[in-house]
Amino acid sequence: MPKHDDTVHSALIVSASEQFETLIKRSLMDVITVESRKSGAMARRYVLERYYDLVIINAPLPDESGEELALDIVEQCDASVLMVVPQDIYEDVLDHVTEQGIMVMPKPSPKGRIDKSVRFLVATQNKMHKLEAKVTKAEEKMEEMRVVNKAKLLLINKKKMTEDEAHRYIGKMAMDNGISRGRAAERILDDL
Repeated sequence: MPKHDDTVHSALIVSASEQFETLIKRSLMDVITVESRKSGAMARRYVLERYYDLVIINAPLPDESGEELALDIVEQCDASVLMVVPQDIYEDVLDHVTEQGIMVMPKPSPKGRIDKSVRFLVATQNKMHKLEAKVTKAEEKMEEMRVVNKAKLLLINKKKMTEDEAHRYIGKMAMDNGISRGRAAERILDDL
């Protein structure tokens, strides 16, 4: 059974074509906050100013091919990038940017293919956000363990407790005060 993800994403569409922009906005209607820019130069400024989960480039752009823009974006941030390029340069662009994680689609594409590609990138971003949350939680847990171990060593050295006694002391202090073990350990470090 499919699971609905409530993650809100932001997307930047870089295209001189209003028709392309409208097509992509329809693909993103329910899940994404969408902005658009008409040129590579304008897109670069906006990528520096705010974070985007997705960047969709309709190449070529009025001021450049779009390849360098795509490469710059994946180098600067964690956005997923989709380039839509003319059929006659598709293979060359694909060879040039694929290893950097940029998805490339030829235009014209079969009906619904771009929409499916955008949805694939949204799913990829959802997975990345979940992994980032897990990493952050693991880092916080490791920091708490570091603080607790530091407090235990201080209790062992200053209060002459055994490791088990220090462990229980921190646990009891946390429970009595309704705080985490990490916060209890921080209080011990501040007090001793």
